[in-house]
Amino acid sequence: MFTAAGTAVRLVTPHPAPAGGAGWEDRDMPDVLDATPYDALLLLSFGGPEGPDDVVPFLENVTRGRGIPRERLKEVGEHYFLFGGVSPINEQNRALLDALRKDFADHGLDLPVYWGNRNWAPYLTDTLREMIRDGRRRILVLATSAYASYSGCRQYRENLADALAALEQEGLELPEIDKLRHYFNHPGFIEPMVDGVLRSLADLPEDVRDGAHLAFCTHSIPTAAADTSGPVEEHGDGGAYVRQHLDTAQVIADAVRERTGVDRPGSSSTSPAPAPRTSPGWSPTSATTSRSGTRPGSRPWSWRPSASSPTTWRSSTTSTPRPRPRRRSWACRCAARRPSAPTRGSPPRSVT
Repeated sequence: MFTAAGTAVRLVTPHPAPAGGAGWEDRDMPDVLDATPYDALLLLSFGGPEGPDDVVPFLENVTRGRGIPRERLKEVGEHYFLFGGVSPINEQNRALLDALRKDFADHGLDLPVYWGNRNWAPYLTDTLREMIRDGRRRILVLATSAYASYSGCRQYRENLADALAALEQEGLELPEIDKLRHYFNHPGFIEPMVDGVLRSLADLPEDVRDGAHLAFCTHSIPTAAADTSGPVEEHGDGGAYVRQHLDTAQVIADAVRERTGVDRPGSSSTSPAPAPRTSPGWSPTSATTSRSGTRPGSRPWSWRPSASSPTTWRSSTTSTPRPRPRRRSWACRCAARRPSAPTRGSPPRSVT
């Protein structure tokens, strides 16, 4: 966990997923939902430009402190300009906000939902300031990142700690914040993908349906970043980031096989990039190949309860040791901030 003047940012999983995803499809939502002790949910995301004039300033936020020339950012921005300078992420988050609020209301759950971003409006610090002024004292955070990595986990908690430090300087009373676990194997994440595969199979002509292959496509990251997402010696080549993707693909393939009675060949794919990045390495028929050889069959990224709190769960993974002046968090063991990345505002402190 991180702290800002004693205020903790912890990783929690109030309702842990069963090991390996076994039995998750049979889990029912309780009749009465109780968010105690939380009084608000914060949807925390990356942010994105919403028009041509936003593109370069957005990229400056993303790359701040890394010395990337503005001319290079304009070149990268051309990818956004192809789509009118608009990233879909903000509109998707607005849709998710509406869905969460409706779902909470339909189930009688009185839990206000807020939204804050790392790199674009609404900015995280502004949203936390609003929440504090609204009297929120115990906040649950859902980050829109399903898998373990520095940028998808630890950096979000550093962002939270930085924001709290800035708000403390304003004289505001800080709330307590808990960040939900990665949801890569949660039923709410898995089941829609299983349903999508089944619908697509049903649309195929009957004479080719049973022979259809499954292809899993995901976002690649630099291999160095993947290897620090969780110890390679525990998860295999590519660390927890790759292992969690393999596990997700395995659970989906297993569910499709169970519901169709057909064992389908499959493959995985990642987005291309010039730098060394994670690459395909999974087959649902064997689950043994990796990008640099073989590894044991897939297994879940498990979570264990904290001895100090029955509601706090900790990852069973550990981070690749690095010579860092601060102590690493035991709540989320993604590697610490890379030396080349800046720390904005007051540096967060990691405590066990």
